[in-house]
Amino acid sequence: MVCHANAGGGKRVPLRARRYIRRFFKRTNDGGRVAETQAGTSEQHRSMDEVIADSWAVFRRWWSMSVVGTVKRQEVIEKRRAEAYTSPRYLFMLAMSAGIAVLGLLLSSPAVVIGAMLIAPLMGPIIGAGFALAIGDYKWLRGSVRALVAGTILAVGLCAFIVFISPLKTITPEIAARTRPNLFDLGIAVFSALAGAYSMIRGREGTIVGVAIATALMPPLAVVGFGLATFNWTVFSGAMLLFVTNLMTIALVATIMARLYGFSAALSERQTRLQTIIIVAVFVALAVPLFLSLRQIVWETNAARQIRDTVLSSFDGDARLSQVDFDLDLDPIQVSATVLTPELEPAAERASRTALRKVLGQEVDLDLTQFRVGTARGAEEAELSAAQARAERERASQIDGIADSLAMVAGVDTSAITLDVSNRRAVVRARPVPGASLATYRALESRVAARWPDWTIQLLPPLQALPEIPFEAGEPTAAGQQALRITVWAAERLGLPFALRGGTPETRERAVEILLEDGLDPALAPELIQGGPVMQARWNTAPENDLAAP
Repeated sequence: MVCHANAGGGKRVPLRARRYIRRFFKRTNDGGRVAETQAGTSEQHRSMDEVIADSWAVFRRWWSMSVVGTVKRQEVIEKRRAEAYTSPRYLFMLAMSAGIAVLGLLLSSPAVVIGAMLIAPLMGPIIGAGFALAIGDYKWLRGSVRALVAGTILAVGLCAFIVFISPLKTITPEIAARTRPNLFDLGIAVFSALAGAYSMIRGREGTIVGVAIATALMPPLAVVGFGLATFNWTVFSGAMLLFVTNLMTIALVATIMARLYGFSAALSERQTRLQTIIIVAVFVALAVPLFLSLRQIVWETNAARQIRDTVLSSFDGDARLSQVDFDLDLDPIQVSATVLTPELEPAAERASRTALRKVLGQEVDLDLTQFRVGTARGAEEAELSAAQARAERERASQIDGIADSLAMVAGVDTSAITLDVSNRRAVVRARPVPGASLATYRALESRVAARWPDWTIQLLPPLQALPEIPFEAGEPTAAGQQALRITVWAAERLGLPFALRGGTPETRERAVEILLEDGLDPALAPELIQGGPVMQARWNTAPENDLAAP
C-alpha cells in the first residue's frame, strides 16, 4: 500500500513520518487479514464438513434408489437357492471337471486345466453360501455347505484314484504352482468372487463367470488329490491351504457384496437362537483362518521385498537385480541372487547376509553372483540379454522335451523327428508295434499334443487296415463315429485316398457327410463302392498294398 499525506499547506510529509504511517497501516491490515483468514478458515471447515455429509447423503440416496432399488432380491434369492444344493448333475459335472483337471496337471497342460474349469459347477453352492450368510438363512447355508463338502470329498477322492493308477506321478510345474497361497492367488479369488456375486445379483451369470470361480478352486482341489495319492504331505497340506483360503475369500466377498446390494436378514425366515449362533460361528470360522492366511501372505510378500531391497543396498545406484530366488520355508532361508553392477563389491555377499539376518530375524544362506557391466545402460542391456538367454534355454528345453516324447511313443531315435521350430510343428513316422491299432497311434499323438498345446504334433502311423464302421437306423453307432474319426485322422496323416465299401447308398453318403464335417480334406473324399451289409473303410491303393483286402 502506498500512502501520501499532505499537510494543510500542501507540503509532503517528511520521509520518516511516511515510513511510520506505512508500518502502522501494515500492522493494522495484517492483523485484520489474519483475523479474517482465521474466521474464513473456520467457516470453510464447517462448510467442507457439511459438503461431505451432504455428498454422502446424496450418494446413499442414489445407491438406495438407483442401485439397490433395482435389484429383485426375492427372485435372486429363489434362483440362487435352487442352484446351491447337492444334485446328481452337480456331483457328476464336478467329478468330470476334477478328472480333467488332474490329468491336465499331470500332463502340465494349461489348456486341459482350463477345459476343466469350463465345466466346474462350483459357483452355485459357494456364492449361495455367501448369500445365505448375508441374509442369515440357516437352511440355505446348511445346504450349500453340504454341497461343498460332498463335492470336495468326491473331487479329491476321484483325483487321488486317477493319480494312484496313473504311471505319471511327477510333480509338474502346474502342480507345484498350486501348493501354497500367495498374494496373486488371493487377488484371483477376490476378483472372481466380485464377478460371480455381481453377475448373480444382476442376473447375468453364465459359464464364463463360473470359470472365474473354478480358476481359484478346481486346480488346488485336484492337487490335494495328487498329494493324497502320492502320500506327499507338503503338497497335500499346501494345496489344501490354498483351496480353503480361496474358498473362504470367495464366500466372504460374496457376503459383503450381497449386503451392499441390500440383502439382509429381513429377507429370510425367522431363525432360532441356535441357528443364529451356528451362522455366526460359520462366519467366524471363515474369517479367522482367512485372517491367519492373510497375515502369512503379507509376511511373505514383505519378506520378498526386503530381500530385494537389502541385496541391492550393498551396491551403488547403478546396480540391477537380474534374478532372485528364495525359499522362506527352509531353515536357514535359502536366497540366490544375481546382480549386474558397474563395480564388483567383494564384501557385498557378507554384508547382505548379515543385513538379511537382522531384517528377517532368521538365519539366511545367501548365494550372491555378480556380473560386471560398464554403465547403467549396460546393466539394462545385460539384464535383457540374460532374460533372452533364459527364454532361449526354456525354448531349447521344450524342443528337447517334445523330441524325447515323440521318440518314445513312435519307437524311433530323436534324429528321425522333423521339427519346424518357426511354425511350432513336429512330425514323426511311427514304427509298427505288434497289436497297436490306428486308434492306439492316435491316442499316443493326443497324449503328446496335450502336453505341448502350443505345438502342432503329428504322429504318422504305419499303413494298416482301416476300421469297420457300424451303422444303425441310418446313423453310425458310437463305435462307428469313433471309427470315422480314426479314418479321418489316418487319411490326413498318411495323405492317402480311401474308399467306403458296403452298407447302403444312404449310409455311405451319410458317412461322407460326417467325414467332411470332422475336417476331412475334400481332396481325400472317399470313393463309394457297393458291397456287403457292413461298411468298411479301405485304402484306395494298389491291390498288393491293400492291407484291408480279405
